[in-house]
Amino acid sequence: MNSTPLVRLVDDDPDLLEAQLQALELAGFRAETFTDPAKALEGLGPEWPGVVLSDVRMPGMDGFQLFHRIHALDPDLPVILLTGHGDVPMAVAALKQGVYDFLTKPVGGGTLAAALARAASSRALVLENRALRRQQQDSAARETRLIGQSPFMQHLRETIARVAEAGGDLLILGPGGSGKETVARAIHRQGPRRARAFVHIACAALDESRFEAEMLGVEPQGRSARIPGRLEAAHRGTLYLNEIDALSPALQARLLALIEAGAIQPPGTAAPRPLDLRVIASTRTDLERRMREGQFRSDLYYRLAGVTLTLPPLVERREDIPELFRHFLLTAAARLNLPVARVTGAVKARLAGYGWPGNLRELQQFAESHALGLSSFDPPQEGGEASGLADLVADYEAELIREALRLAHGNATQALGRLRLPRKTFYDKLARHGIRPADFRGGGD
Repeated sequence: MNSTPLVRLVDDDPDLLEAQLQALELAGFRAETFTDPAKALEGLGPEWPGVVLSDVRMPGMDGFQLFHRIHALDPDLPVILLTGHGDVPMAVAALKQGVYDFLTKPVGGGTLAAALARAASSRALVLENRALRRQQQDSAARETRLIGQSPFMQHLRETIARVAEAGGDLLILGPGGSGKETVARAIHRQGPRRARAFVHIACAALDESRFEAEMLGVEPQGRSARIPGRLEAAHRGTLYLNEIDALSPALQARLLALIEAGAIQPPGTAAPRPLDLRVIASTRTDLERRMREGQFRSDLYYRLAGVTLTLPPLVERREDIPELFRHFLLTAAARLNLPVARVTGAVKARLAGYGWPGNLRELQQFAESHALGLSSFDPPQEGGEASGLADLVADYEAELIREALRLAHGNATQALGRLRLPRKTFYDKLARHGIRPADFRGGGD
């Protein structure tokens, strides 16, 4: 999408239109001219990306009538009215009806350009919010949505589709907050067990004295109903063992015995019951090393590690951060019933330059803080120092270059054209920021 602001000029005076066209193009706008207001309505609607600047006094359809027609197509499409015959009551009435701005001739070029720039910025934000809202799915789909177009995420989605359909146990590795549970749920929902339960067990919260009751259930007392355990609830579904390394060796052995038996006999039942599970485990630690050190059972490790997925820290797929942030921001705004906060240049600089040691979880918290108006734009870096202005400017510049490459699918010539940079300057900046165009192509390197 062209980032140059688009203005549709409407005036029945061709000479004035031509003069306005030249002035706006010199000010950095793209302009379309119409002498017929009815023709100017063609193509307008909820997806049209520009703003309308119209004269008021025109034959057939005046500026107010044109505004009402546009307002019916999209009430958020900015319309600025320009007249040489306006007065204060007319301006007040226009603004109350929803006109974005009302300017009286003669208007200075700077004043007009500033009004159009504000309107274009407002329009861009409206369209961005609409695009974000279209991304919303039902709660189950949002829960397992794998966001990002980086080469890693494209490969991960393909891998999940294959692994989900194949069945079998697996192990997910990755640092804290990298999305291990999201991947586990995606595998469950894409596999043949999708209609059955996904049972999440936080292994770090399992108490040895309560392990049997948690896993097998509780025998009824008196006339009370039997409380089923986690294994019974997961029968024919998926058992997700989060941070499985937190289990003691004794509990590792007991868990392995239960899931390999193929049947369980809960307390209070007369006979064993079949147990058919898909087991997905996750950890942030090196289980193979812990196994060699005698801290993790080899039989349980080999049961789980036949298929292993490794998730990288967020900083290693930095090109996905803007899209992830927008998703978290929209979700937070919808949950809190707030308008979607504007993603400013300072926010983009933080997204581009910060290390995100807390990965997706930290990014989500930042999005929620921003939705509430509580975000800070000078985050402490890993070294403990706040970013200065030069660092923020450099981070923002790098993000603009990455965005141009994303839009150009890694084509450097198209990207430098979007940025209007000389070729040498563009490549110098690529080298300075450590950006490779190949990373933004379909398959990556």
